[in-house]
Amino acid sequence: MTTRGVLYVHSAPRALCPHVEWAVAGVLGARVQLDWIRQPASPGTWRAEFSWQGETGTASKLASALRGWQMLRFEVTAEPCPTAEGERYSATPDLGIFHAVTGMHGDILIPEDRLRAALARAAQGETQLEAEIAKLLGKPWDDELEPFRYAGEGAPVRWLHQVV
Repeated sequence: MTTRGVLYVHSAPRALCPHVEWAVAGVLGARVQLDWIRQPASPGTWRAEFSWQGETGTASKLASALRGWQMLRFEVTAEPCPTAEGERYSATPDLGIFHAVTGMHGDILIPEDRLRAALARAAQGETQLEAEIAKLLGKPWDDELEPFRYAGEGAPVRWLHQVV
């Protein structure tokens, strides 16, 4: 079964850009050339977006292939398909990698064991429940990546149709 998704490289030093392309090509089994543009949120870095199609599990393979580079900020998404839920991976140098399972409408689905563990940590006074839920939803990653998500000049524009 195949699915599709998007790789968002939010910031990469210029010297790392070809390595990102090689890593993505290694996962997809085909030559990849990304359209790199300057990242205004971090001068001296570059950004790119790449739509992909592959077997279920491709998003995790892409995230694994890219996770080792400390100066790289990226996200990988995969749409749900008949045999698998969707996925979202977010990575930053400071926070590392975040993974979430997503439903057909893009909502993050949190497994009950992770909710129970968060409740237990909060009940024991180790943390605040709000902070635990924020981590389960990826809020720290969203907060750090949001300035990089804004494309700025020269980025591709995608028009979405409003559904009522």
